Amino acid sequence: MPREIITIQAGQCGNNIGTQFWQQLCLEHGINQDGNLEEFATEGGDRKDVFFYQSDDTRYIPRAILIDLEPRVLSTIQNGPYSNIYNPENFFIGKDGSGAGNNWAAGYATGDTVQEEIFDMIDREADGSDSLEGFMLLHSIAGGTGSGLGSYILERMNDRFPKKLIQTYSVFPDTQAADVVVNPYNSLLTMRRLTQNADSVVSLQRPITSYLKMQTRHQTGN
Repeated sequence: MPREIITIQAGQCGNNIGTQFWQQLCLEHGINQDGNLEEFATEGGDRKDVFFYQSDDTRYIPRAILIDLEPRVLSTIQNGPYSNIYNPENFFIGKDGSGAGNNWAAGYATGDTVQEEIFDMIDREADGSDSLEGFMLLHSIAGGTGSGLGSYILERMNDRFPKKLIQTYSVFPDTQAADVVVNPYNSLLTMRRLTQNADSVVSLQRPITSYLKMQTRHQTGN
């Protein structure tokens, strides 16, 4: 029986990581850019159902929610080579498209106005799981959306799914090259929510996102 994991990607950084994550999983499982199995791939035995579910036409679709308060990164994903694998109903872009301005408080406060729409997506994915194991949050602890809105989502997930595992992949800022003066404040406020609400936190260093961004641009031709 599968133990499904739902991936939540928040902010520019979280979605850049998520893009590479899903592309790598597709390569490992023999899933092509349209969500169909390659000829050499096997139907079962490799537990694809943990991270993917099959649509009515047997395509494999990521159990993923993609969230950002500005449209640029999600638009790139929606127009990229792997755009067809995602559920189009699982994209959330802030209505005004202005983002959170690298401000934790702005991202967190936005949570009150967008939580219903976001958790409708999360609940739908959870209800569609046979035996949900938990959630995986991909985000930055320094950016406004990843840190602020990410913290809000993390708290609410812990309240709504207290018995489910919550693991985060949290990107920490490069203290030697930080160019946003409020990064330390965003990071401290986010770390408190991580310690209170996450079962496991995998910390990543900021330069990884620069590498992932270059990889994404190379693969999309942008």
